Amino acid sequence: MISISLTVNNQVYQVEVEEDLRLIDFIRDKLMLTGTKEGCGEGECGACTIIMDGKTVNSCLVMAFQAHGSRITTIEGVAKDGALHPIQQAFLDVGAVQCGFCTPGMVLSAKALLDENEAPNRHQIREGISGNLCRCTGYNKIVDAIELASSYIKEGQQDETSSSGRQ
Repeated sequence: MISISLTVNNQVYQVEVEEDLRLIDFIRDKLMLTGTKEGCGEGECGACTIIMDGKTVNSCLVMAFQAHGSRITTIEGVAKDGALHPIQQAFLDVGAVQCGFCTPGMVLSAKALLDENEAPNRHQIREGISGNLCRCTGYNKIVDAIELASSYIKEGQQDETSSSGRQ
């Protein structure tokens, strides 16, 4: 057993884990955060995508002990106070969700992209989600949703700026 400390969705955990425990299994089985999905188990599909220290990672390829000291966001940590994140709302508004299996990873990849580039073009969006496979769509609605989310986020920032008296 190895003692680790990590922050998942803004909650600190200090736990002992088996040396061979994968991060995806820790998240799903120990923390009961089942939005993170296992698709291929080989880092090829992106269903297990999480954000760790600001970057997307395939949690099926990371051992739990390797996350010691990290800040992790799973799909359960994206919404705030019961309100959908603008990316989640845009996925619904555009109809970018079909079976939903890839959606958590897509949303987190989109979040990481928009956190770094608030106005990506369609090519940059496609690059940003290139590690995530969807077997239901042709990706166009997903790209549309991320474009829409970008505008939602910008509008929200403008609303916050104007409501605080700054311009």
